[in-house]
Amino acid sequence: MKKIICSLVVMLIVVTTAFAEQIQPIVETNQPYTYQLLQKDLWQLRANYQLEIETIGQTHFGRKVYAFRIGNGPQNVLLIGSHHGREWITSSLLMKMAEDYLSAKKHNQLIGEYSTAIFNDVSLWVVPMLNPDGVTIQQGFIDKFPYFHRKRLTMMNENLADFTRWKANGVGVDLNRQYPAGWEELPEKPRFHSYQFFKGKRPIEAKEIRAIVQFTERIQPEMAIAYHSSGQEIYWNYRNGDNIERDRKIAEGVSQLTGYKLGDPPKKAVGGGFTDWFITTYQKPAMTIEICPLVEETSPPLSTFEAEWNSNQFVGIYLAYQAKELFLKK
Repeated sequence: MKKIICSLVVMLIVVTTAFAEQIQPIVETNQPYTYQLLQKDLWQLRANYQLEIETIGQTHFGRKVYAFRIGNGPQNVLLIGSHHGREWITSSLLMKMAEDYLSAKKHNQLIGEYSTAIFNDVSLWVVPMLNPDGVTIQQGFIDKFPYFHRKRLTMMNENLADFTRWKANGVGVDLNRQYPAGWEELPEKPRFHSYQFFKGKRPIEAKEIRAIVQFTERIQPEMAIAYHSSGQEIYWNYRNGDNIERDRKIAEGVSQLTGYKLGDPPKKAVGGGFTDWFITTYQKPAMTIEICPLVEETSPPLSTFEAEWNSNQFVGIYLAYQAKELFLKK
């Protein structure tokens, strides 16, 4: 009788643990997503799902830039969040996407109408927070930077003590104006390090950009997505050449999933961004996806997250299927 009771208790513990794993998410999206939360969540996801994590570089102040892999397929899709400090909600989005996909894969569940079997053919590589220095500044943790640098940060912020509009990295360079494609054509204003828009003295100058460029060159993704906020718009067209109809079709699929409109760039659009560089370097599809209703020079409110998640939850796995199709057409 005791053996039977013990067996029932063990079974109850196993079932309860499995159930708890499904109803208690690791990634919490009801609070500002900090660099420290990112690290904690990554280690917990690694423990739960044997997640493969890499450090692909470091910021100017030593914070690590992480990448991780969902799946073991030989073809790759790259997803990037938080090029800009005030856009950390994109890190929340990508981390929730990762947890949901990993859980579905582990339990052999569908993601919407999509099978996780795709991850045997295609891997999603995620860089959830490219700019952890900028995120840390924007969230007001100035005390986490060297004393001598805090005054410089305030000067770059036009002597304001409120850093919620901070967009640049830790040394005042706008990371999405650091890529070679069209960099020369970007405006020279501001001419000095600033909370936003300073393109640097030369392309691929910032440590974070060197890290993502080298990583992209190593994994050779079939397509790449840079998540930004805000505006609920998809930018996909930058000197696509003969591939314009192919790339438009994929972007239209993402537009249908998210409800976001497709951006229509001016004929003389300047570049400097990740999407511009990826398209012109690899002649493969890339998109900048702007989530959340438009806000001016700040982070979108957390109250928008649930709706944006509902719009974007299937984007990653949809792109995995598109990447497989692209590869098979070669």
